[in-house]
Amino acid sequence: MQIPVALERLVYEFSRFPGVGRKTAQRLAFNILRYSQQETQNLADALIEVKAQIRYCSVCSGFTDIDPCAICSHSGREHAQVCVVEQPNNIFPIEKSGVFKGVYHVLMGAISPMDGIGPEQLNIVNLRKRAKESEIKELIIATNPTVKGEATALFLKQEFYGKISTITRLACGIPAGADLEYVDDVTLIEAFSGRHKFYN
Repeated sequence: MQIPVALERLVYEFSRFPGVGRKTAQRLAFNILRYSQQETQNLADALIEVKAQIRYCSVCSGFTDIDPCAICSHSGREHAQVCVVEQPNNIFPIEKSGVFKGVYHVLMGAISPMDGIGPEQLNIVNLRKRAKESEIKELIIATNPTVKGEATALFLKQEFYGKISTITRLACGIPAGADLEYVDDVTLIEAFSGRHKFYN
């Protein structure tokens, strides 16, 4: 039996999500069919609301509904300590762990020459500006422990060596190839506490 066009469209849209294959997309779509009209409307409203209200912070480029975000505007944070991450969603597991009290900078990606992504495609210009305009005592490089993440970390080390007094890299409590989004709290705490100076 052929899947109705409207249902096939929903399956297709779900399958565009990272890590969602066709079977999972079908399960999600079939589940939506079991929703009441009000539940379906609530889901649609939530999608529209998140697109309308969530934007990038003008300082760190993290997700926020106010600008600057609550972290960047918090007077109790250690603004001289900047943690550099690849994507906005990487901030949430670090915050959940409670191990870090500084502020963030989101690169919006990682260096990947094969994908045509070099330093100029990343949010590095704003990091240079932050380093020049405010006193950053420690730059914590928290890019993912992947080939792309390591290439980005090396570039940042070279870029800011001598300009920022302390440059550190998260310790290897995070397994190679892992994404910060899926790392548990204990591992994150160990990675932060065991971070090391990122110099030659």
